[in-house]
Amino acid sequence: MVKPLIFPEEKILAPYAARSAESRGRVFPEPEHPYRSAFQRDRERIVHSTAFRRLEYKTQVFVNLEGDLYRTRLTHTIEVSQISRSAARAMGLNEDLAEAIALVHDLGHTPFGHTGEEVLNELTADVGGFSHNRQSLRVVDLLEQKYPNFLGLNLTYEVREGIVKHKTTTKLPVPKEFHPEELPTLECDLVDLADEIAYNCHDIDDGLTSGILTPEQVHTLPIWKTFETSVARKFRELPFSRRQSHIVREMINREVNDLVTQSLTAIEKLKIQSLADVRKVKKSPLGFSDQLKKENKALRAFLNENFYRHHRLVRMADKAKRIIAELFSAYVRNPDLLPPGTRARLKKEPVKRVTADYIAGMTDRYAILEHQRLFDPAERV
Repeated sequence: MVKPLIFPEEKILAPYAARSAESRGRVFPEPEHPYRSAFQRDRERIVHSTAFRRLEYKTQVFVNLEGDLYRTRLTHTIEVSQISRSAARAMGLNEDLAEAIALVHDLGHTPFGHTGEEVLNELTADVGGFSHNRQSLRVVDLLEQKYPNFLGLNLTYEVREGIVKHKTTTKLPVPKEFHPEELPTLECDLVDLADEIAYNCHDIDDGLTSGILTPEQVHTLPIWKTFETSVARKFRELPFSRRQSHIVREMINREVNDLVTQSLTAIEKLKIQSLADVRKVKKSPLGFSDQLKKENKALRAFLNENFYRHHRLVRMADKAKRIIAELFSAYVRNPDLLPPGTRARLKKEPVKRVTADYIAGMTDRYAILEHQRLFDPAERV
């Protein structure tokens, strides 16, 4: 009988990478699989989850109904995963752990992107607020119900830590369970940076595709102009749309190369030789060069001024706020409007938290249809 091929982590990983054999384990202990590592099993549990499938119809920037050409929360997640794997391999980090963290990092996102998150945070302020990071942890620890012996997905400590310590604009204390005094694995920090690369480069791509941004506008950006001239010279006969795609690829390639080079230099300078060393340093060694940081800052400022604040996006966000707020108010006022399975949880948790869980799990189109069912007298319930 031919034995399954198992890749020994100690032979292919750098000394500072996280190893599945040294994982801090799961909340509910389980026997190991004969040829799949703990992080591989986590990745596959995430991919097979209901919450992961729902990402297909959740907003990245454009509401799902706006068209099929734009990124969704699912395609964004896949792109973050791809960037994370590429960079992890180049740096000798654990690809499986990086991929699992990338795939899980947005599971708790609401419909309508950050707009939905902001509204739910305001509406649940008296019961602890709402953060998509914390919601992702609730999803994998509680809300997914697929296994007979436990609630949630029972993921490893390192993947759950990657959720909790994922950097966002909302500053939340790290639960004691996840050792707030420690830095996370490098794989966790890598996903943060891959997330930044993905949304910076792909938002400018979607902005151009939508017509909200124009070639003349993006020409002013140093990070774009770096490649525009050479691409135009090489592929002068191609239409702008195809040159646009090539420039975006070049941007991503440059960002990843810069990240890998700068990070490996910093790791060597700090003499990091183990995961224990990683957890003790004051600041993550992963990051971009000063020049690229400056260009990325200019890109984010440009997108904020010319893309995210465009009247089309502002109008979508305004409608989304009303939909979320009105659904939330209706459920809290009359919990009998909630489906039976969700309503049963009211015995253990406050109505606002249960309502936030239910709304956060909705896709864009389901939230829109549910709003119609509850508020349009002509709509069948």
